[in-house]
Amino acid sequence: MTQDTQPQTAPDTEQTGRDGASSSSSARKRRRRWVRPLLLLAGPLAVLVGGIAWYYTGGRYESTTNAYVHADMVAISPEVSGPIAEVKVDENEVVHKGDELFRIEQRPFKLAVARAEAELHSVRQDIRALKATYQEQKENLQLARIRRGFAQRDFDRKNKLSRTNVVSQAKLDEVQNALETARQQVAVSKQAMQATRAQLSGDPDLPVDQMPKVKSAQAALEKAQLDLAHTTVPAPFDGIASNTPEPGQYVGPSASVMSVVATRGVWVDANFKETALTHVAPGQAVDIRVDTYPGRVWHGTVASIAPATGSEFSVLPAQNVTGNWVKVVQRIPVRIAVETPRDAPQLRSGMSTEVEIDTRHRRELPAFARKALAWLGTFPETAMAKTPDQASKAAGGSAGQ
Repeated sequence: MTQDTQPQTAPDTEQTGRDGASSSSSARKRRRRWVRPLLLLAGPLAVLVGGIAWYYTGGRYESTTNAYVHADMVAISPEVSGPIAEVKVDENEVVHKGDELFRIEQRPFKLAVARAEAELHSVRQDIRALKATYQEQKENLQLARIRRGFAQRDFDRKNKLSRTNVVSQAKLDEVQNALETARQQVAVSKQAMQATRAQLSGDPDLPVDQMPKVKSAQAALEKAQLDLAHTTVPAPFDGIASNTPEPGQYVGPSASVMSVVATRGVWVDANFKETALTHVAPGQAVDIRVDTYPGRVWHGTVASIAPATGSEFSVLPAQNVTGNWVKVVQRIPVRIAVETPRDAPQLRSGMSTEVEIDTRHRRELPAFARKALAWLGTFPETAMAKTPDQASKAAGGSAGQ
């Protein structure tokens, strides 16, 4: 009996396997019939939507790698000449405003201060002596006038007596001579007073320190003291010392001795193509990536745009005459103010950067694209306008509809 049942079971199993395989194959065929049309429809639709989105957002960001970090850099020159006595900083050392960088030999300048002080003291003494002489001459003039008056009265009296022969002619001549001498003494005293008055700048009553000679000597002393102070050269601002000199090196006002590069207030000068600045304006946000610190982003804003291309600032600008003219896209410098957080790495002058400006510019889509995207619900139709005025007009039109 067992032999009779086994041949019947095997065909049933095979038939069941055939039915399952045929059903799965038909299911796969049905799925393929749905997938192919879906892909044929979804693919172009995705490309269309992506293309419209790319067109809509294209032109918002402008970037360039022709951008470099800059900072204030001052060439340090002393105000006076002389050999360097001591250098207070090392190469690439961080300095703060007012820190001493180097000092020039001070002995000649200290001697100049001492000489100017002595000269000022001498001038003051001379002025005081002139004032005393003027007072003495003033009293002598008064005395000479008194003597002249006495001689005049004596001459008048003797002259009357000589008419009656009471006084001899010899006595009258003697009195007349005394009168002439007294008159000459008054004139001499006046001239002496005028000479002394001139030496006192025409105002004998002026205080000593207000006299021009004293002021000149005082100015010479202050100049000597200023030169002595200038032998110590301080840092003009916070920064890093560079190209430091050596002790014994002779320096002067016309020679650059060292440099100080500022560590704060850095900026980026980006040279954009002129065709990329259509929608760039001061105040726009900027992302800055420095080659030295990959993966880190600094933020900044557009500070200003140069009034001319870079070639216009060269010593010999290019003259594109008709004979050799070739159109070349010019580059215009854009200054970018950089925000430097406290924990950010230090930006050094000359570093290469990549900047990206967010102009927030939106291209105006064609009417069919705006209506299609609005119908699909991808973007509101009012967002397709290029400017706020156009957006308000679009909003008003949709509200009217």
